[in-house]
Amino acid sequence: MSSPLKPIDNRFVITDWIPYSSRVCPTTVASNGVSFVLSLTLSTVLTAIMQMYRQVLSSSQPMTIFAGYLGSMLFLLILTAISNLEMSLFGKHFQSKLWEVIISLVIALFVSGGVHRVSITCCLIFSFIGLYYVNRISAKVHQMNTINPNIANNPTSKKRK
Repeated sequence: MSSPLKPIDNRFVITDWIPYSSRVCPTTVASNGVSFVLSLTLSTVLTAIMQMYRQVLSSSQPMTIFAGYLGSMLFLLILTAISNLEMSLFGKHFQSKLWEVIISLVIALFVSGGVHRVSITCCLIFSFIGLYYVNRISAKVHQMNTINPNIANNPTSKKRK
């Protein structure tokens, strides 16, 4: 696909008008390093916001539950940061193991505990729900379809009389 901008006398002129809704824009994905920095920055900002507004977040029951939800978002951000750091250091196909999940969960639970004790329980529940859905999405995207070797190597069996 050629660019709609054509150089004419050292200036660019639009030669084709393509409506924005019909443009084909490739999806760009952040690299592991950029995603690590972004998720680490967002987790730091979220931690600071939770600590700054701890009085507001612990003032009522719905806000305490919301603080637990923010803690679960913190868990997912920290897990993303750790996973992307490992993928940058150890290779593209490196996967997060149980220890990374436990470390991320403990950090998120400590931050939620700084807001309110009930936020710890809500953070734990919301984090498990979020981890389930992240695992499900990851399995859909990255899991390869395999053929069962027992079925593939076994031709249709004939009945014995």
